[in-house]
Order: sequence, then C-alpha cells, then structure tokens
Amino acid sequence: MRTGTLTFASLFSGCGGFDLGFVAKGFRPCGAYDHDNDAVENFAANVGGPIRRVDLNNGVPDEHSLMGLDTLIAGPPCQGFSTAGKRLLHDERNHLVPLTARLALRINPKVLVLENVSGVLAGDHARYWRELDGTMRPAGWRTHTIRCQATELGMAQLRSRVLFFAWRTGRDMEFVLPKLPPSNLRTVLARVSSQSNHDPQQLRTGSIEWRIARRIKAGQKLCNVRGGSKSVAAWEIPEVFGHVSENERTVLELLRRLRRQDRQRDRGDADPVSLVRLRAALGGRFHRLVNSLLTKGYLKRAGDGVDLVGTFNGKFRRLSWDKPSCAVDTRFGSPRYFLHPSKNRGFTVREAARIQGFDDNYVFQCNKQAQYRLIGNAVPPPLAAVAAEFVKGLVGRT
Repeated sequence: MRTGTLTFASLFSGCGGFDLGFVAKGFRPCGAYDHDNDAVENFAANVGGPIRRVDLNNGVPDEHSLMGLDTLIAGPPCQGFSTAGKRLLHDERNHLVPLTARLALRINPKVLVLENVSGVLAGDHARYWRELDGTMRPAGWRTHTIRCQATELGMAQLRSRVLFFAWRTGRDMEFVLPKLPPSNLRTVLARVSSQSNHDPQQLRTGSIEWRIARRIKAGQKLCNVRGGSKSVAAWEIPEVFGHVSENERTVLELLRRLRRQDRQRDRGDADPVSLVRLRAALGGRFHRLVNSLLTKGYLKRAGDGVDLVGTFNGKFRRLSWDKPSCAVDTRFGSPRYFLHPSKNRGFTVREAARIQGFDDNYVFQCNKQAQYRLIGNAVPPPLAAVAAEFVKGLVGRT
C-alpha cells in the first residue's frame, strides 16, 4: 500500500455511492463486492477500482488480500428494515447486518463503517443491530452509532440514516456531525436539461394520471385518509373518481375522521367504521347516503361496517421547488408516487441522482428501472464523505 494514503474496501457496494464519498476524501479503493450485476457494471464504469460480483453469504473470496486495510465500509440491504416497505422481521436480507461484523473480524481493518436506514434501530428489528454491536465489542473493538439527517448535511433530501463505527485504533472520538443549511430542489436541479440520463417523460395529456396530476399542487398529495391543505381527496377530483353531492362529501369526511377515532385494533392507524356509529351520526339520511357511496365506489363494506375505497396515503406526491425532497427511493421515476414540482411527470434518472448526491459525470448505463433502483438503494456520496472524515480522526489522519 502507498505510504500516507488511507485505504478501504466496500461490501454490498451497490453502484458505488459509499465508495465515491471515501474516494472524494482521498482514500484509495482496494476492493468492492456486490451480487447485483447492474450495480457491478455501473460501479466498474464510473467509480474505478476493483469490483467483483459475489454472494457475500459465502464470504469474501480474496479476503487475505485485504489484510491491513484502514477501513472496511458496508451498505447491506435495507428493505427488511425500511418503513417504506413491508418491514418483515425475518426478511432473509436482515442477517446481512450481523454478517458484516463477522466478515470484518476476518478481514481485520482498523475501522468498520456500516450504513443503514433508521428503521434498523426500531422495535424487534433492532436485534440485528444489537448482534452487530455484540459481535464487535467482545472482540475488543470500540463501537458507536450515530443518526444522520441528510438535510442537516446540506443535501436537498429528507433522508434519515444511521452509521455504525467500530474501531481498534485506541483513539477517542467525539462524533459531531456538521450542521449545514439544507439545499432545495430549485438549487440542486438547476441547469439539468443538458446532462446525461435526463429524458423527461411527460404524462400523456388526457390520461387518468395526467388528470390527477394537474389537480395536485406543490406540497400536496392524493390522500383520502388525511385532511388539510396538503391532501387532495379522490372526491375532489370528480372528473376521475366520480361526482359526489355535498351531503355525500360530508359523509366521506366524517368517515375519514371516525376511522381514526373509533379504534378497534391495536395496530395500523385506522379502522373501518361500524354502521351503528354512522347511523347515529347521520340519522335518517344514513341508508341513502351510504348506499349511494357504495354504488359510486367511494365506500366498501368491511365486516359489520364500511371503509373508504383507495386510502391513497401518499400517491402522486408533488414536491416543492423551494424545499428539500423526500427520501429518494426506487420508485422516484414514477409519477404515481412522486411528481416534479412544476411538470406533470416523475423525476428523471439524472434528477434523482442529483438529489441523491451523485455528480453529473456518473453515467448510468443499465435499463431505466434498474437505474432508479440503483440510485434509490445507494448511500448518498455526501453522507459517505462525512463518514470518511470520521474515519480520518479514528486513524489519526487529517
């Protein structure tokens, strides 16, 4: 290894966001490993340094060559921990968090850094993080976990993440995150039109998606289960979902409120509303109004009650120019989930990549769906750069 140059290798490398942050801080890559072919090909074309396509469940194939590393970084899959997904406790990918600790003990770097979603620390899922920590500490490593919010690092994205550090350098470290003003979409998407991977696809004029999108203003979303100025209910878009009378609208808004107040279960955030409760609230109009809304498809029967059809809590979310984005995920190109601040379309690959912190010189080369997946699953390079600065302190470099 070159004298004076800090070295690192990465596990579960994805398309290289974690690696790019370390390279930007002067670290030299010595190896990268991932099982996803699209990720490996894009990493090889854009990041540089050696990368191999492997299943890390079977170990690191050339771990002996990594002995003496300054840092091992890892971004194991987060889908089993994310609140945006099904959050299955026994998702087969969850064990990759503690697996990272076992691989680190074999490679024996000076510092281990692992990144994941904040949901990894919540509820029963935290067992995997405790196993990670409980593997490193008895082996003589000091450990520390910090929570990070991307906007506080100057990014234009609300992205909550956790970083795990384990080290055996004998050094003390006060993990103080930088506090920078958040950016916004207007700034981060400026002059994007001439860049690669920018191919805007407007919704077809007159389509159902277009008719919904044109009724959603910046900062709003299609949502039947919440009131307020940020939600646009289906019954406010009659040209798509069908007309309702004022009395029928009153019933729908009453039901929206009651389904959160009259709880029957200890899970979820709402329940169907009993017909007895509705009859008490509506009086003699009950049967006519409820039956009409059932016929129009706004209500559905649920046991001995009724509930809203299509809760839509978060579809067609239109972002705002002067605010940070919500977290970039794998669906960021779909207008059904995320709408451009002023155009009736989703976000392009380049726009998603910019929000995630990738430079424009990173050119994505696989099919478009895979490109969004790689970007949504990536560790943002600016967050990785913060982690790299902490590593410098842990190994005594400036």
